[in-house]
Amino acid sequence: MTRSMDRRGNIEAARRARAMWRHVGDERPLFAVAPRPGEESVWDYPRPPRAVLDAREVVVCAGGIEVARTQRALRVCETASPPTFYVPRADIAAAFLTDAPGESWCEWKGRARYLTVAVQGLRFERAAWCYEEPLPGFEALRGHVGFYPSPLACTVGGARVLAQPGRFYAGWVTPEIVGPFKGEPGSEGW
Repeated sequence: MTRSMDRRGNIEAARRARAMWRHVGDERPLFAVAPRPGEESVWDYPRPPRAVLDAREVVVCAGGIEVARTQRALRVCETASPPTFYVPRADIAAAFLTDAPGESWCEWKGRARYLTVAVQGLRFERAAWCYEEPLPGFEALRGHVGFYPSPLACTVGGARVLAQPGRFYAGWVTPEIVGPFKGEPGSEGW
């Protein structure tokens, strides 16, 4: 199979997967927490997700060592999930990243390749990922790396980030975000 045929097949698979979503950010469900002034409900985020530039300072540390610092992160907001932050490669200490085995597929963004964060003898396996050939609409993610906020220490605007519930998801829970969030018990159908 050629690479272009593989990509066309992936785009068709993405189209089918996208059609299955029930919540798409057009109506906040009754179980969602109503945001107070200065807060955002993840249920108001769109599906498909939206990538926006976030000028707040984003810092990623591993084992007490700074791996990345930027004020040019992309914040990807998607219905039911806390935003995921992507850091430009130019703002990452590349020596701390190595290729990791495996990949995954997102029906919106495409094929993700994983990276291990290694600092001073510590290894955080598959703690980061990137989309080298993002699907149409997410080209802005090319040249950026996403980091799991657990087991890493991440901050946004000086506030410590909490990890989105569940082992699969990589959302960054910051103080202005209200849920409930995909990944919590009972959220499988969201």
